Amino acid sequence: MESDSFSKPNGWNWVPIGDICERVSVGYVSSTREFFCPPGVGVRLVRSQNIRPGRLLLNEAAWVTRDFHDSNPKSQLQQGDVLITRVGANAGDVCIVPEGAGDLHLSSAVYVRPKKEHRKYIELFFRSPLGQNILKTRIVGSVSERINTRDVEALFILLPPSEEEAAIAHILSALDDKIELNRQMNETLEAMSRAIFKSWFVDFDPVRAKAACRDPALPKPIADLFPGSFQDSELGEIPRGWSVGTLENALVLQRGFDLPSHMRTPGIFPVLAASGPSGTHNEFMVKGPGVTTGRSGVLGKVFYVHDNFWPLNTSLWVKDFRHSLPAYAFQLLRCLDFELFNAGSAVPTLNRNHVHNLPILLPPVELIAAFEKFAAANLDHQKQNDEETRTLATLRDTLFPKLISGELRLV
Repeated sequence: MESDSFSKPNGWNWVPIGDICERVSVGYVSSTREFFCPPGVGVRLVRSQNIRPGRLLLNEAAWVTRDFHDSNPKSQLQQGDVLITRVGANAGDVCIVPEGAGDLHLSSAVYVRPKKEHRKYIELFFRSPLGQNILKTRIVGSVSERINTRDVEALFILLPPSEEEAAIAHILSALDDKIELNRQMNETLEAMSRAIFKSWFVDFDPVRAKAACRDPALPKPIADLFPGSFQDSELGEIPRGWSVGTLENALVLQRGFDLPSHMRTPGIFPVLAASGPSGTHNEFMVKGPGVTTGRSGVLGKVFYVHDNFWPLNTSLWVKDFRHSLPAYAFQLLRCLDFELFNAGSAVPTLNRNHVHNLPILLPPVELIAAFEKFAAANLDHQKQNDEETRTLATLRDTLFPKLISGELRLV
């Protein structure tokens, strides 16, 4: 038992998981795909890849038919169920089914259905270093790692007195909730910027509204920047008065700079590789805000950099915002399919000269500036949320092992 190698605090006890749970079971789904259905038609299917430490990724879930779900009651999840991945590299990852998740069907993972008063604490216990160590010791198999359901059923949980259990769950849950709120807020801010860029510069919604004598639903100073009719161009129908040029007319991409890993000195300036942030350095080569994308190895990812930074030679950075601004250029580059310009063979490579010749639309600079004001503010807000999240995560990760082990007492 776990208590054999751990000295429990006064008043805490190792209790069998069955004493504080209503059920421990494993989800099931047929190995065939006949029960799968289009998104939104049936019930979400939760698999190991949807379970991450402290998070259930429902947006990425597959769907199974309602009939299949109803015919397998032991795989039907409920709010507050604690999910534990049992197979593969992420065996032992733990999360809880959140409020408002709706009907869910579990495949292959283990779920623990705690009694209501223990729901959050049990999830936190299994996510803690102590709980993770216990779960990892249950992993069996050399070729295919797995945690057997019967091993979870045999577990003991270190349980504090009820008042202290509630206090621990409250503090750690509050930190988790704020971190999750910041993440969701950043997703919303990003989605807003992308939606407005698409509406203004791709779908031309305000122009179409004015052409149809409808209210474009924008503040008048911004609405006045849009024409009320279209004209023909080599790119098709575009707003009247706008022009067509090349990407090089809007911005200039430049290859990044060499900086071997052995020559880096950790500092305050982010280093940007083709795949994104890659550590820090004590010097910078480009003043922020800036925009980068992959040149070699990884193509298609675009990054907005708030501060001064060092772009590596595997990336391209915007050297000159000729007919653009940083937040606008960030969204513009995200609309491009860089895979079409892959000039490499074994290693994907982007030739900036090919991209520079891409025909694009050039809206009025006044309209770009209006978008920039909104989008840059959103990006700044996202940065603030990220910084707060890092602080909260550090605090949570510091408190987590101390609270769950009883090293730090609350009552």
